[in-house]
Parts: sequence; structure tokens; C-alpha cells
Amino acid sequence: MAEQMTKEEIALKYQKICDGIGVAIAKALDRHRRLGESIAVWQDGKVVIVSADQIPIPDQETTQKI
Repeated sequence: MAEQMTKEEIALKYQKICDGIGVAIAKALDRHRRLGESIAVWQDGKVVIVSADQIPIPDQETTQKI
């Protein structure tokens, strides 16, 4: 039977997952921006299309992980 993880281990794994998701999103946004592709976002209860030149640039820390 597998050992149960401690709260600290769960928190560490959770943070790694969140970091990975953040990097994946930053990569996808960067790709869309470079290729001139728009993205769709949910804003104020409706879908909004954001053109490539309006896609925000991720912060420096996230960008360095790409």
C-alpha cells in the first residue's frame, strides 16, 4: 500500500503543478503573439477576442522558465 503524503508534500506538488500550468500558458500566449493569432478569453460574462498585438507579455519570472 502506498504511503500517504504529508501536507508539505502535497503543497509542494500543488505548487509544481501550478508552476507547470503557468509555463504552459505563457508558452501558448507567446506562440499566439509571435504567429499573429488572436485568442479568446472570458471577460465580464462573455467571450472576448484579443488580437495578437494586445496579448499581454508574461512576467519576467515566468518567461525565464520557457
